Amino acid sequence: MEKPQGKLISIGGAEDKGTDLEQGFVQRNRLNFFELGILRRIVNEVGGTDKRIEVITTASSIPAEVGENYLFAFGKIGCNNIGIIDIRNRQDAANPENIERIRSCDGVMFSGGDQLRLTSIFGGTEIYQILHDRLTNEKGFVLAGTSAGAMAMSNTMIYQGKSDLAHLKGEVKITTGLAFVANVIIDSHFDKRGRFNRLAQAVASNPQCTGIGLGEDTGVVITNGNELEVVGSGAVVIVDGKDIQHSNITDISEGSPISIEGLKVNILVNGNGYLLKERKFLETALKQSPELLNIN
Repeated sequence: MEKPQGKLISIGGAEDKGTDLEQGFVQRNRLNFFELGILRRIVNEVGGTDKRIEVITTASSIPAEVGENYLFAFGKIGCNNIGIIDIRNRQDAANPENIERIRSCDGVMFSGGDQLRLTSIFGGTEIYQILHDRLTNEKGFVLAGTSAGAMAMSNTMIYQGKSDLAHLKGEVKITTGLAFVANVIIDSHFDKRGRFNRLAQAVASNPQCTGIGLGEDTGVVITNGNELEVVGSGAVVIVDGKDIQHSNITDISEGSPISIEGLKVNILVNGNGYLLKERKFLETALKQSPELLNIN
């Protein structure tokens, strides 16, 4: 993949609208990450409040409610040039009006919900190709996603896996994502939903990929497809499988517990950075702009 000129912003989610709860998970987090600055960072990256941002609510099962929440949240920071595109199926994705809106806007944001809806509806479509082309070629273009919208950005995507069973082989389901960033696996709601074992199994099965566990009210800004900067109030867990010495994952039967030796873990907070290709922790992220870092 060419070095992208645009920026990718993946957010771990926070406000829960009942669209992506795991079976048996009943706690609802009321935290609203918009008020803590990540949304403002997206607006700053596209060039200000007058720029056009299209929010795609495809992943959500309650798109009207989610769309209204985004309009309200962007409006609170003075950004009213916001469009909501509710694409429910591949026919909607082929609608010329929707295609033109994606072609002409300054930034796109995918809402949360079900990431499998995003890959199955957008995979191979003209909208998908436009997003890839714009991210690759247009400096200033921003592609953002929260929760499921963040998880679908990677080339290898987790689409299922209960946290309490994620230490067992076969319980974590993986498929091909939208591949806006190469050689990573992104998981969201990482701390609140106890998803470390889920990401660890995914990385053990695909050690060429770096695992990015996004905490709630926390995100990463990825520049050049490689330079990662953490924003928000929580933590990002980087799971690196490059130096795994032993894993039993190929030798055990489905449903058996997994063992891994040599899995490397880094914990990053606001302002820290990470180089994905070099697999290197940075105490201070590269190319930070002071006016953009003031997000709280």
